[in-house]
Amino acid sequence: MPKYSLVLPIFNEEAVLPQLFERLDGVMAALDGAAEVILVDDGSRDSSLLMMDAQAQRDPRYRYLGLSRNFGQQVAMTAGLDAARGEAVILMDGDLQDPPEVVHQMIDRWQEGFEVVYARRRTRAGESQFKLTTAALFYRLMSKLAAIDLPQNVGDFRLIDRKVLEAFRRMREQDRFVRGMFAWVGFRQTAIEFDRDERAGGETKWGFAQLVRLAANALVSFSDAPLRLALWMGLAVSACAMIYAAWVLVSRGIWGDPVPGWTSTMVVLAFLGGANMMVTGIMGLYIGRIHTQVKERPLYIVARSRGIDLKAMDDVRA
Repeated sequence: MPKYSLVLPIFNEEAVLPQLFERLDGVMAALDGAAEVILVDDGSRDSSLLMMDAQAQRDPRYRYLGLSRNFGQQVAMTAGLDAARGEAVILMDGDLQDPPEVVHQMIDRWQEGFEVVYARRRTRAGESQFKLTTAALFYRLMSKLAAIDLPQNVGDFRLIDRKVLEAFRRMREQDRFVRGMFAWVGFRQTAIEFDRDERAGGETKWGFAQLVRLAANALVSFSDAPLRLALWMGLAVSACAMIYAAWVLVSRGIWGDPVPGWTSTMVVLAFLGGANMMVTGIMGLYIGRIHTQVKERPLYIVARSRGIDLKAMDDVRA
């Protein structure tokens, strides 16, 4: 059994994989125990899966899962974590923006007794000012609204102890925000700092829409602020309707009612609109997530693999 497991989700990274394999080989050669690399192909449309299969045939330390379609990065990471066998599991991106060499610093802190070691970005090369600004706003918003202590400027690059992994595996919610889930489980956590590199090749898969979706999912998963916002918006609209009703009644007494029936109709519509916004917002968020969860669909479907004990993964998911 390996002492270390390195888990990397992959999606259309054919331009990066040769350099990635070379650097991972160098990292594993310097470790103090046996290691494995688990590559999770998240429905790539290029030759990434073929390259991973070839690497797994050349080097038995490399194993891969090929998902049946693109399930998203959060689910792909979960699939790799379900397959990990190491005492310490390192989760990182496959585009080399997370330098593999930082793993050694993480292991040093793990050997000191920390059970989660996350990597905080000191600098972020190659990223636009817009992305840096919106990322800072996201972390600031989450720190104020979320029910968890989410580390600032930290992505999914981290080392987790086996006991943390077992706790994470018991969390099978459909709408996943992995870094938030690791913050929620607790345990002894610490940070190391690193300089995030530019992409070694290819193009980023994180467009504006994907980032907004991730941020919204994180907020809804770990905060009831959207529910409270819907509540207060509804109350505010209803309050405005009542104030408007009072003004209309006063003006009617002074100037009369130029359009019979218009006053009462508008007051009732405004009031009911606010109440509807409140109820729909609250019920919609809850029911939508409940509906997704109770269908009990698997988080992912494995179409092909090499070196992976699928029976053991089924036991984890059961």
